[in-house]
Formats: sequence, structure tokens, C-alpha cells
Amino acid sequence: MSTEVQAPAPARAESAPETPPLAVKVMLVTDAWEPQVNGVVRTLANTMHELKALGCEIEVVSPADYPNSVPLITYSEIRLALGARDDVEERFLSFAPDAVHIATEGTLGWDARAVCLKHKFPFTTSYHTQFPEYVTARFPWIPLWAGYRFMHAFHDKSGRVMVATPTMQRMLQIHGFRNTAIWSRGVDVELFHPSKRGVEGGVCKNVPQPIFAYVGRVSVEKNIEAFLKLDLPGSKVVVGGGPALEQLKAKYPHVLFTGPKFGEELARHYADADVFVFPSFTDTFGLVILEAMACGTPVAGFVAPGPQDIIPGSRAGAINTNLQVAALEALKCDRAVTRAYAENYSWRACAEEFRRNLEPLPKPEKKKFWLRLKAARERARERRRLNRERRAKRRAERAARKT
Repeated sequence: MSTEVQAPAPARAESAPETPPLAVKVMLVTDAWEPQVNGVVRTLANTMHELKALGCEIEVVSPADYPNSVPLITYSEIRLALGARDDVEERFLSFAPDAVHIATEGTLGWDARAVCLKHKFPFTTSYHTQFPEYVTARFPWIPLWAGYRFMHAFHDKSGRVMVATPTMQRMLQIHGFRNTAIWSRGVDVELFHPSKRGVEGGVCKNVPQPIFAYVGRVSVEKNIEAFLKLDLPGSKVVVGGGPALEQLKAKYPHVLFTGPKFGEELARHYADADVFVFPSFTDTFGLVILEAMACGTPVAGFVAPGPQDIIPGSRAGAINTNLQVAALEALKCDRAVTRAYAENYSWRACAEEFRRNLEPLPKPEKKKFWLRLKAARERARERRRLNRERRAKRRAERAARKT
């Protein structure tokens, strides 16, 4: 009697963890939206446009939906919707999203956060502005730690906080944010194009060359005076509006202030500049940097979030602790190389990265007490170092004003 030998069963392959499906129905809640014109709105609007092209269904909750709103103090273009929580909840339940992204820390952002927590629905947020630094720049009597406490209160329940650059990610980690992820930016390379340079003699044909330009909101937190004080050849041009416009026009009569520009006219101002100067320390990215580069205009900036993430190694600009040195170095850059570098950034790639980030990060494993204590001490040391640098910078600025 023969015995049948049974072949061993094949080893079962370890199954890879399933990748969660990408969100199709996306609810965006934002206090910054059209008709406002700023980098946050352009980023969100272009991202939503690309997501629709990818087949997503989008529901945008913005102040435009609510007539009962008030202007944000010091930033009147942004309006804060009041008493909207019930309506936000109704829209959330009706739309039944796959993912909710809360883009801003205004009244609608807090309403959406409360709705998501009530229904135990995971959500993501994004960090567009260095809000604590912005507030301290406008109101020096408000300490920086108070601003960060507010930001922690808002973002700590978020499954993923999207930030624009590695520098901002490290900065937030220093301040105790653990759930961060990179969401870069894009640029419209058709609108912002070198072909706009010199059309009909250029938008600044009657001023001495070369032209060093700034584009953006004209307000104290943008540090524009650091640019206007520079000893540079040619002319300085400021494109934009804001609360500090009239004061700076009176103080710097030799600077050309054009007021706000949009669309084709804005692209021409970028293209006709020889160097775009970005003096801000409070921006998290600086979308205007990419818009200038797309026009072929090299960029000069401080060693700060945004410039130090985009410019080094690009041959499309220069950064330096001395802004004058950076501006003169940027003047030597090849405009064709600058344009080619900007072409690496697209809104489609930006939208795809955003969509991947909508899946909340897994909760970190609990660490032993001593490891947590060590990490907290390291963050505290780094915060103290940054505070020393800020105080030294303020002392240097005060000394410079006295001379």
C-alpha cells in the first residue's frame, strides 16, 4: 500500500500593509478665500482646481458664504464669519466627505475643528503663516510663546499639519509640533513667463536701471524697510498694497510704489525686474519667489524660511545674512537658468502631494519618560538660541536706526 506524500504548502507571503484609498470627496474649510488676493488663497485655489481635474469632488466653506462677518484686525481683507458653526456642521453631514482639511486658524477653522471633534472625524490642517511671529511683529507686547500656545491649541488635534518647507517643519518641531508633513507649492508657468519682459518698453521704462523689486503685502511683518534702506544701483520698485503703504511712500520718496497689480500686469512687473528682493522673515514659503523665478527674475533673500529652502543650489538667486550682498549676487544670475528652475514646480504635483497628505499620520508610539524629557530639553535649548538671535537682531536694528 503506497503512502501518498503531500507536498508542503507554499509559504504564505507577508502581505504588505494596504495603502488607504485617496480621498475623492474633499471638504476645504478656510477663512482665506477669493476675492482675497494673497499667497494662501492662490495656493488653495490652484490646489482645488487641480484636484477637480484629478476627479475629486470639492466642497469649499469660506467667508464668502456668510454675510455676517467682520474684518480681521490689521488685515481687513480677511473677513471672519460669525455664528457659522451650525451651518458648517450641516454642510459637513450633507456632503459626507472622505477628508476634511482646515486651512486657517480663523473662526471658520475653529468651527470646523469643533464639528470634526464632535463627530470623531479625522481632519488635517496647514500652517501657512508664522502667526506667532506675525502677531509679535505687529504687537510687541504680546510674547511669542502666547502665539505658539494658540497655534498648539488649534493644530494639536490635527491628524497631519501640512507645512511648505523643511525649514518650517523643523521650526515647528522645535516648538513641539509632532504631526507635520511637507506640502510644497506650485506656480503658473504660462502666466508668469519671461516673454512678458520688455513689452512696449517695459512697465518701468522711465526709471534708472537695474530694477530691484518687491511684490507683496505692504505691512510691517514683511520687513520691507530692510529692502528700502539698501544702497543699491538703479531703482527700487514696490508692487502691492497694505496698511504701511502711505507711511513708506512718505518715508522713501525715491522708491516707486505702484500699488497692487494682478494677472498679466503683475507678471509684467515681475518680468521687468532685474532682481526680486524678498526681505520677509515671517513667511512660511513665499509663493512670490516662484512667480518671480518663472518670469526669469532671480531672487535675493535673507537666510529665512522660504528663501533658504528654495534658492540654495538653484543658481536662480542668492541668500545672505546681508540682504545687499544677496541682491548684488542675484543680479549676476542667468535669467534662462532661473526660468528653468521654476519649471520644476507645478500645481499638479502640489495637488497630488496635498491629496496624499489628507490621510492623517498614525499616532506616535509612547516614549519613555526620560526620552520625552530629553527631547523637550533639546527643543527648549533651540528655542532659547532662536530667541537670543532675535534679540540680537532687534538690538542691531535699533542701533542702525540711531546712526
